Amino acid sequence: MLTEERHKLILEELRNNSVVYVNELGKMLDTSESTIRRDLNYLDEVGKLKKVHGGATLLEKEFHTKDDLVSIRETLNINDKSIIAKHAASLIKKDDFVYIDSGTTTNLMIDFLEEKEAIYVTNGINQAKKLISNGFRTYILGGEIKDSTEAIVGVEAINSLKRYNFTKGFFGTNGISDYRGYTTPDMKEALVKEEALKRTRNSYILADKTKFNEISCITFGEIDEAVIITTILENTSYCNKAEIVEVLKL
Repeated sequence: MLTEERHKLILEELRNNSVVYVNELGKMLDTSESTIRRDLNYLDEVGKLKKVHGGATLLEKEFHTKDDLVSIRETLNINDKSIIAKHAASLIKKDDFVYIDSGTTTNLMIDFLEEKEAIYVTNGINQAKKLISNGFRTYILGGEIKDSTEAIVGVEAINSLKRYNFTKGFFGTNGISDYRGYTTPDMKEALVKEEALKRTRNSYILADKTKFNEISCITFGEIDEAVIITTILENTSYCNKAEIVEVLKL
């Protein structure tokens, strides 16, 4: 049997069952297990499946094409988000020039900030309000306000970012994929995130475990462009693709 034909049959079996096993594929295709493992390795490398011990699984769920409202997202995974946010806040030092992206975890991060001699720039309306009320020196980008995320987006926001060069940046994401990178559903918001990421020396993605193996329709950064701050990482394959910081408690 030709290699391409084996690959096609493996992917068909995976679509039908969501998981495949090396020993069962070997019997089904009348092929050695070592050959099946090579096939799975190749298909994993080209982003067709996720290789796991003894077999393979489907990659991600369906693509996400829209954001949930902030009021909904603020109620999800609060404990994990708080753990991540506190660690992120501890990374800011005197004289840092910091970008804080819009998002529920980046918003929580402000509750833990202590460094008053840093300067903060944000595209989040809630973030700006909280920074100012807590006595931090704050700049906000200009541009269009997006209803669902209360983020400032658009051409004016991107032009504002071109003035800045950040020492540290903290970003939210809707999804993390080892081959699609960091993703979000909205083109305008993705372009702002992409520009801010490019202008940041040390970038951090704040992501609880629900963000892994998820894809939204627009990529704003490759997986190796930032350090991921999370709690317990269940899929250790990400450790080969990006720097991961696992934070276990407040």
